[in-house]
Amino acid sequence: MSQDRNSPMHGVDTVAIDWALRMADPARADWDAFTDWLEADPGHAERYDRAAMTLLDAEQALAAHPDVPVPIEPEPVRRRPLRWIGGAVAAALVGAIGVTAWQDRPQPYAIETAAGQTRRIPLSDGSVVTLAGLSRIELDHAEPRRAMLSRGEALFQVRHDARHPFAVQAGAVALVDLGTVFDVRLGQQTRVAVAEGAVMVDPKGAALRLDAGQAVTVEGDRLIRSTVQPDEVGGWREGRLAFDGAPLGMVAEDVSRFLAQPVTVAAAIATRPFRGTIDLEAVRHDPAVLGPLMDVKVRRVASGWTLEPRE
Repeated sequence: MSQDRNSPMHGVDTVAIDWALRMADPARADWDAFTDWLEADPGHAERYDRAAMTLLDAEQALAAHPDVPVPIEPEPVRRRPLRWIGGAVAAALVGAIGVTAWQDRPQPYAIETAAGQTRRIPLSDGSVVTLAGLSRIELDHAEPRRAMLSRGEALFQVRHDARHPFAVQAGAVALVDLGTVFDVRLGQQTRVAVAEGAVMVDPKGAALRLDAGQAVTVEGDRLIRSTVQPDEVGGWREGRLAFDGAPLGMVAEDVSRFLAQPVTVAAAIATRPFRGTIDLEAVRHDPAVLGPLMDVKVRRVASGWTLEPRE
């Protein structure tokens, strides 16, 4: 019988143990997420304390053997991670929890990009995620076939596995891969566009299938299907953004991901539709090129650039 990953296994709370391990490693420590986890439930602090003490006991037990050199924390400090946890301690924990439970424990991590930055993220299952600027994705080493896009835009090139479908959560929208290259944008509007294969949108609800050359925009509880050019999906990787009737407010949001300073839009024209392709390299060199392309006035402001109606 399978057990809840959030429940103790063999007397060891694997979620709290994972937090203790993560916070002990400076490369993985995420203080904001850790604080959120502590504050989410009054019992989390006690669970964490017990986990930290378990790790400390393991260190002390291993340190009693001269053949295993393990640094020892002088004394336990509540709600503060151990400064070091060695491979020997990890081995002791594997013995206490069990190999399967150790491998299956949550191992979440997040990757973010700054404005103007893109990042290619190879996953252990052979899939690849390319993250646009000003974006954040949350992944899990223990579950490489799941991803959560919490901000921005990402292109997914998924290695298809019918027995273990690749699932993406983008805001309130759930997606399941059916053998696919697809782009997900999360911002003023959530939009999914498919370049190859197919994607199932909202599999437990509307169950809308998108094939190559199709897209869907989420507006409230509505899914609005449209068509796209497959070679334009993820075109931002080659320095171009294509739009077919998108409001200028959304266009500015997309362009801003690839610039050092943001582009904003005056409220009077924010809903005006735009059709065309934007050369990102030209905009980086001089954002004023957006003026004739969009029939707007481009004005320099302290925070970046703003698009206004022509006088």
